[in-house]
Amino acid sequence: MCKLKISFYTISVIFLSACEKEISISDPGNLVPKTVEQDQSLPYISVNGTQFHAETFGNPNDPMVVFLHGGPGADYRNGLNAQQLADNGYFMVFFDQRGCGLSKRHNKDSYSIQLLFDDLAAVIAHYRNSPDQKIFLFGHSWGAIVATGYINKYPERIQGVILAEPGGLTWDDIEKYNEKSKKNGLFTEATSNILNVDQFITGKDNQHEILDYKLGLLSPFGYKKDNEEGVEGASPFWRNGAAILAGLLDIGERDGYDFTTNLSQYTTNVLLLYSENNTSYGSQIAVEEASKFPNSQVAKINDTGHEMIYFKWNSVYPIVLNYLNSLK
Repeated sequence: MCKLKISFYTISVIFLSACEKEISISDPGNLVPKTVEQDQSLPYISVNGTQFHAETFGNPNDPMVVFLHGGPGADYRNGLNAQQLADNGYFMVFFDQRGCGLSKRHNKDSYSIQLLFDDLAAVIAHYRNSPDQKIFLFGHSWGAIVATGYINKYPERIQGVILAEPGGLTWDDIEKYNEKSKKNGLFTEATSNILNVDQFITGKDNQHEILDYKLGLLSPFGYKKDNEEGVEGASPFWRNGAAILAGLLDIGERDGYDFTTNLSQYTTNVLLLYSENNTSYGSQIAVEEASKFPNSQVAKINDTGHEMIYFKWNSVYPIVLNYLNSLK
């Protein structure tokens, strides 16, 4: 997210404009970018009862690589470096997951893990050109967790998986990782900012414009100085999805997750990436998570942190390409 310098003149113009026309913070586009439901000029697909912000790169007949972004609630914008794989004979598919980024919004209580799996299956079916077309998953952070959950349930459907720092394949491990990576507690500058905003912007469970805006205010916390995940700075995003984040956290706390119960059936080699500077993850967790798969390889990405795909794609790229080519 870019830092803006707002002059007194700019504030005056905004104030005078507001006097001429009343502006509601709940109206689409006033606080956060519009979703595909609100702006039909955005690229999208309609599958599984919703609209996904989505785009593709490369030849649709080539082996398909579906990129799964982090979050929950983020979007694929900072993963677009991976489109370079389209130059090497892969059909790249990017989509903002349900309720994330610029995809259509839904109520907090409408989400489930199975629904996310069904969404992924529907996206693959939408773009797949033949039954013989190979399908690979490339997941980052939360996206790597979703990818693991999918092959845990449907091991026969996917011909290869790249996992970039999942940060937990069970709910207990996810909580441990979150505690390590965000251990500053309640009284942080970011939390204070959110509480301060509550003085003039509230937002109930499904007031998406307001809640997504408030979640966006937390973004700088992820790259604060000496952050545990080793993130170098800001990376671009379109819009956060607050309702899906809250909904999936509720599910985790109530029911838990365990995406390792059937991994023994996934015998294809899995590539697991970890970054040098993410002290919350490290080689120990990478090796431990890789051990959950019958066949796996671990690769370290030097001189970067959790957002390795954005900041150090040139280092990630050859490792990912070699892995995909080995299975092509």
